[in-house]
Parts: sequence; C-alpha cells; structure tokens
Amino acid sequence: MDRLGGRGISAGYNSSSFYPGREEPLKGGRDEEEDAWDVYADFNNAGPRYSTAYVHSSTNSQGYHALDPSTPSKEVDMAGAAPVEMVTVPALGPEWAKSELHDMTKAAKREKKTDSRKEKWKRWNRGETGMCGSYCTRKIFVWFMFGFAVVIALVVAFCIPRVPSFSFNRKTPLINATGAWSEAVPYGFSRTPANFSFPAFASLQLSTDNNFVPITFNHMRASVFDLDTGRQIATGDLLSKTTVPPKQFPDILLPLNFTYFATNFSDQTWTNWYNGCRNKLNYATGDRPSVKFRLVLDLDILGLPGSRTVSTQVADADCPMELPVNSV
Repeated sequence: MDRLGGRGISAGYNSSSFYPGREEPLKGGRDEEEDAWDVYADFNNAGPRYSTAYVHSSTNSQGYHALDPSTPSKEVDMAGAAPVEMVTVPALGPEWAKSELHDMTKAAKREKKTDSRKEKWKRWNRGETGMCGSYCTRKIFVWFMFGFAVVIALVVAFCIPRVPSFSFNRKTPLINATGAWSEAVPYGFSRTPANFSFPAFASLQLSTDNNFVPITFNHMRASVFDLDTGRQIATGDLLSKTTVPPKQFPDILLPLNFTYFATNFSDQTWTNWYNGCRNKLNYATGDRPSVKFRLVLDLDILGLPGSRTVSTQVADADCPMELPVNSV
C-alpha cells in the first residue's frame, strides 16, 4: 500500500519493466545512399577530399595548383603554325661490339658447330647422351657393332665362295677336242720349221666339298708346261662362264690350245711331244711314250676379289691326238 498516496501497490507491469527497444532508422531510396568511393577526388577537384597533401594554402605553398584554363592543350592547331623545315638525319653507326660482329661471320659459325660436335662427342663417350637423342648410346652402339660383326662372320663363313681343289682324270687327263673347238686350232707336226699345234680338252675334276654356295667361274686361264724342260706348250680358258654346285665333285673340260715353236726338230720339248703323239703302229709294242706336263690355272671366281692360282701335274698322260703312220 502506498502510504503517501493512499494507493495500494500493484503487482502488474509498467514501462520500466521492459528493456528499451532498438530504434532503426528509416531506409530511404537510392538517391539517399552514400556516394561511392572516388579515387580521383583528390585530383579533379570534385567530391570530398581524402588528403590535403596537394591543397594550396598559405601554409603549403608547394602544394597543388590548378592549371590555367588558357593553357593550350596538346592538340596544336597546325594551320597557324610556321612551316617546319625537314632535315635529313644521318644514319646511326652500327651498335655492335667487335665480338658480336665476329660471331656473325662464317668462321665463327663453323667454330660453334665444331665446338658443338666436340661437346656431343664427349658426352656420348661418357654415356650421357645417344646419337639420336636418348637412343644409340655408347653401350648400345658397342653391342650393335658386336652383333654386326657376328653377322658378317656368319655371312663370310657360309656365303663367300672358297677356291676348290683340282685334279686330273686318271685315265684320260687329256681328251681329243670335239665340236667347234676341234676346228679352232689346226692339227700338225712339222720338222722344218720345228713346231706342232693341235686342240684338246683337259679333263678336270673339282672338289667343292668346303663350299656352301655354288661357285661361278668367270675365267679359268690355263698354262701348260712340259714337265722335263719347263717350256710352255699350251694355253687355254673357259669358253663361257661356268657354275658348279657345292658339296660335290663336278667335272670340267677345259679347252687347251697346244702350240709350240722350236729352233729345230732336235729340241727336247718338240721331241717329247712328237714321240708321244706318233701312231701306235710305229712302235713294236703298240705303246706310245707318255707325255708329262704341269697345268697352272689362274681362277677368276665370282664373289672373290682378285684371282687365285692353283696348279697340278701329270706324269703319265696319253697324247690326245695320233699322227698318221707316214707322218714326219
């Protein structure tokens, strides 16, 4: 109870029982918003200034001064200007150093290329790089060359022809000429002047057992020498290229041209071959003396550089021709 006013105490709420509310200002339209930040405000004399560094005042005589409106702009009226005299300006000299001028010469470029090749060679020797980028390094190159050498060795072992061995037919080392070769050389023995000539074939047997590929003879030049006197009595060669198979014993008939000239009929070489080629009826036993000779062959084989020489000899051969009974 309020003793002074005579009113009793109320248990209700009054205005002091609540926290005061927050009063928000009214939001106006877009025209009432604050202006945006203008970074040029200090320089174009528009808007509020944020710095007074360039403001002209009595205390800041070195500050900002506005330009006089009468100052001409950078666009100059050329109509009222005086004529301009064009002057030829001399060309400037080269602005290159002596070393730069040297680097542009061909000699300097060659030196650079040489140095570059040397550097690449050193790096390749050290195994740092390859011939084609990262490929074909020194190690790979060594293995490649080793394999290449092995391949070459195999090719040489199996594909390169080898010189065959020769031997005469034991029964008939010399055979009488037939066909066109029989007409190529005249037959005859003469005492005055002492000479003889006749065609024949050398019956040869080859051994190609050590060859893996066929052998082609471009030439097989023959020289025949008397075994007693050492005088040459015949020559010969193949009529055409001849190919023989490998790993076999092929027979070859080599054309020979027997032609010999002596000073007189007492010449030992002439006598040996005259007695060997006489008719069997001129001998009581019917056996003619054997002729003895040595055959030298100069071989030109396809696939082999140069020529190869082989020789063989016979000591009991029969003369391939037989003279008439009443011959010289």
